Order: sequence, then C-alpha cells, then structure tokens
Amino acid sequence: MILPEHLTFEDLNNLLADENPLELSSAAWDKVTRSFRFLEAYMARAERPVYGVNTGFGSLCEVQISSENLEELQRNLLITHAAGTGALLPYKLVRMMLLLKIQSLSKGHSAVSPELMQGLLCLYNNGFLPLVHEQGSLGASGDLAPLSELVLPLIGLGTLANEQGTRIAAGQWLKEQGMEPHRLHPKEALALINGTQFMQALGVFQLLEAEALLKQLPRIAALSVEAFMARPEPFMPHPHAIRPHPGQIKAAAEIYHYMQEAGTASRQTPYVQDPYSFRCIPQVHGASIDAISHVREVFLREVNSVTDNPNVFPDEGLVLSAGNFHGQPLALAADYLAMAMAELASISERRTYLLISGQRGLPPFLADDPGLDSGYMIAQYTAAALVSQNKQYCTPASVDSIVSSNGQEDHVSMGANAAVKGMKVLENTKTVLAVEFASASRALHLRNNAILAPELSRWIQEWTQVNHREMPMNLIMEQARNFLFP
Repeated sequence: MILPEHLTFEDLNNLLADENPLELSSAAWDKVTRSFRFLEAYMARAERPVYGVNTGFGSLCEVQISSENLEELQRNLLITHAAGTGALLPYKLVRMMLLLKIQSLSKGHSAVSPELMQGLLCLYNNGFLPLVHEQGSLGASGDLAPLSELVLPLIGLGTLANEQGTRIAAGQWLKEQGMEPHRLHPKEALALINGTQFMQALGVFQLLEAEALLKQLPRIAALSVEAFMARPEPFMPHPHAIRPHPGQIKAAAEIYHYMQEAGTASRQTPYVQDPYSFRCIPQVHGASIDAISHVREVFLREVNSVTDNPNVFPDEGLVLSAGNFHGQPLALAADYLAMAMAELASISERRTYLLISGQRGLPPFLADDPGLDSGYMIAQYTAAALVSQNKQYCTPASVDSIVSSNGQEDHVSMGANAAVKGMKVLENTKTVLAVEFASASRALHLRNNAILAPELSRWIQEWTQVNHREMPMNLIMEQARNFLFP
C-alpha cells in the first residue's frame, strides 16, 4: 500500500489493518533523496557549525565535532538516548509510531538517506517491531527516549517482538532480513528521534477508539433513559436550537430518534423533572463530542507535519534549527481529550447509581431479592472507583515543566505523560460504560413491558442471549465490555 501524502484518520485505520507492504510514492522518494543530497552539499560549503550535524546535542550544542567522528556522533545519540522505562507499549502502538515517523520523514525536510527510509520500511513491513517503553519522554525535544528505542534495531541493537510476543535480537533480525547495520549519515539519528510520534501514536489510538465509543454512547444512554422512564423534553430539538453547540444538538437528536422510534417521545410520566445525569445528557455528552472533534483536528495536523530539528529547505537553500519537536500542541490536546472522556464516565456512573437506587419502580440494586441478593451494588462501586481514578489522571500534565539538559531545554510539554494517562482514562471509561449498559439491560429486563426502538431491541436481545444468571459480576462486566467494544 502506498503511503498517502496527506493522512486522514480513515487512512490510518486502513494502513494499520492492511497486511500488504507499505511503500512510498515516487514523489516521496524524490523529496527524501533531494533533501539528503541538499544537506550533503550544504555541509560541504558551510562555514559555521550546524546543530546536530557536526555539533553535540542539547546543552552540548557548542561542542563542534570533527568530520571523522560524525557517524559515531549519530550512533552514540541513539545509544545514550534509548533510556525508556516502565511498561512496554503494545505492538499496535509501536507500529503506529513507526508509521507516523515514516510519514514525517517522507516530507523531504529531514535530510535522511533513501537507505535509511528503506530500513524503516523493512522494519514496518517485517512482522517484528522494536520493544518500546512508555515512560521517559518529556515531550520536548521530541519523544527522545521512546523514538531512540524504536530505531535501535537499524544499527543492530535492541530487541524486537512479533504480535504474539516472540522476541528476537536485533542482530539476528538484521541477518534474517539480509541487511547490515545501517551506518548513520550526519543528522540521521537526530531526525529519527526528534519528533512527536510517541505522543501522536497514543493520541491517534485514543481518537480512533473514541470513535467507536461515541457510536455506542447514545445507545447506552438511550437504554438508561428508557429504563429510568426519563422525560422526553430534554431531547427535543427546541432547547438545543437556542444553544446550538454542534455536539449538544447531535447528542440530543440521537437519543430523541430512539425515543421517537419507540413511541416514547410523547411519554407522560409522573416525574416533573429528571436528575441532571439524565436531563443534561445532551449538554454533557455534547461538550465531550465537541472537545474530541477539536482534538482530532490538532492531531491530524500533527500527523501530517514535520517535527524533527533542524529542518532543511532545499528550495530556499536553508537549514534552520527551530522547535517543531516541542509537544505543547499535543500536550494540551491530550489533556483535553482525557477530560472529555472522563466526563463521559462521570455522568455514566451517575446514571448507573440512579438505576440501582430503588427508584421509579425498580428494586434496590436491581436485585431479584434485595437483601438476599446484592444485585448490581458492587458493580456501581467499581464504576465509582474508576471515575475517581479518572479524576486523578485528569490532573493536567501540560501545565508542568522540568528544566533539563543543563537549562538548554528549559521548558518541556510533558505531552507524553498526558498521552499515557489518557490511555488509562480511555480504558476506565469503556468499563464504566459497560457497567451502565449491563445495569440498564438488567433494569429493562425487570420492566418486562418496556418498549424500545427496533435497533435497541435487537441489540438487547443479542446481549441477553448470554446466560448471566449464575455468573460472577466481574465476568458480566467483562462480557459487557467485550460486547460493546470488541
């Protein structure tokens, strides 16, 4: 499959699902070759040192390196910067990191050799990927530690693993590919490890998962609305026309559609108003929908950007050292994404709480025999624990900065930490929504005369085909999560 010049989220989904080898277009190869040749010619006539090409790195940028040591300079950069720790990233996230790094370097502003690009493509296409840790990046200057680990095998170092977990030493992997360790040209190691591809990969994954979550969200909420016998007025279009946030309008319309199909859009209930977790679904869900939409725009721009340093501009004859590696745009967006997801979990848990609270004709804890049977009591505890943990994870990382590199890197984004904790919020939110779904399904079962939209009715029937009667609650929750987010 040819790597598109400009990636969309649909492209990313398709590329990661495609088992055919990834290739560059002829136009991309031309850009890569031209930028590499340009830097060679530029350095041959340069009268002053060029950062990262013939100087040290970070606060050592004033140290000039002799021409005979330039390859060793780049090799040492990868070795010393591969300082990650903590849990290993899943295979699919490492693959996404590599895809995004190839995309950035293919733009022709990084001066890497065609041979290095061939090595990266081989790494992407061969079924074994480097082991990359999730901790160690400050989010400026780029994701140095994880990106160093990502490319170590190209110089014969490090370890790779396939999707099943089988490991292989980098030297052996190179032999099996018929490759020699790559001899790094000036700037190549810096081009490889400067950049935001760790943050990008985690954020893109969260956004792709958020799409699936947002498809299930209105169906889960609609089940709860019907199970709690909530009033229809909050979902009618009129209130949202006079406060026209796009997400709010969308969230209201989705649930009102299900109520219209079920014939409950004109339902009269003895309850004057519903608690906010039901009445304000459009406003709360809608705000998160709009936030996620904004974050998608930020990440899509970044995916199609060049984020290493320095950058070469062959048409203008320039080599410029700037700061595109700084992750602040992604750090703020990742924090925002985590908060948006956490709020969906927060309001979901409140709906679960009301469903098990013994109100509106439903038994306490949705139990067959309250007292003898605790029903969904502890499932709600679990949801509450995860919502509380989400709040802790939503302390923003992007407002923090710790001076590094002897003061040269005196402001960093902490975007990698924002992205890592965002992954945890996403996983917690899926589980909290699964608890709501299971609780609403149980409540509707107890209201055996409940009328649902045909789509929701078929959905519930598919779920209730599984016999949950004697199943421990943790298995019910696990099955609900797998049912919603396979």
